[in-house]
Amino acid sequence: MKLTIALLSATAILTFAGAANAAGPTDPQIAHIAYTAGNLDVAAGKQALQRSHNKTVRMFAQEMVRDHQAVNGKALALVKKLHVTPEDNATSKGLTKAAVATRTRLSHLSGRAFDKAYIDNEVAYHKTVNGALEGTLIPSANNGELKSLLQTGLTLFREHQAHAEQVAKSFK
Repeated sequence: MKLTIALLSATAILTFAGAANAAGPTDPQIAHIAYTAGNLDVAAGKQALQRSHNKTVRMFAQEMVRDHQAVNGKALALVKKLHVTPEDNATSKGLTKAAVATRTRLSHLSGRAFDKAYIDNEVAYHKTVNGALEGTLIPSANNGELKSLLQTGLTLFREHQAHAEQVAKSFK
């Protein structure tokens, strides 16, 4: 299950990477991908807050909602300042499609099964997004402020991944 989610996310990112020009995605595309990825994790966190009764899972979900909303707020302020319109693209569409499928699948689970699936998804999702940030999005960003925001996000999202991995150990 974890592998399936990671593969769907990786496929979305690789689909875009293959379709992008040799220089990689443009800044407006990068902005849209990053914002979309954050919004999707906010939605996943909100779903966990609605469905989970596990204190640790709920605290993690609250952290995801808080942190991703904060980063997305900074991203919106930056694109407004730069007069950039984020551009929808194959990656953001693929991420959204995979996230909707995951939320639908999780909506049929409850209790420990939901908690474990949610946390496993968070581990896989953060690994994929962090890999995309590090390997494609940050190196492709041309604007220094955008690149800096993405690097700050990567630092925070690596912490999220480590936290998710720690929580996942409690479900082994």
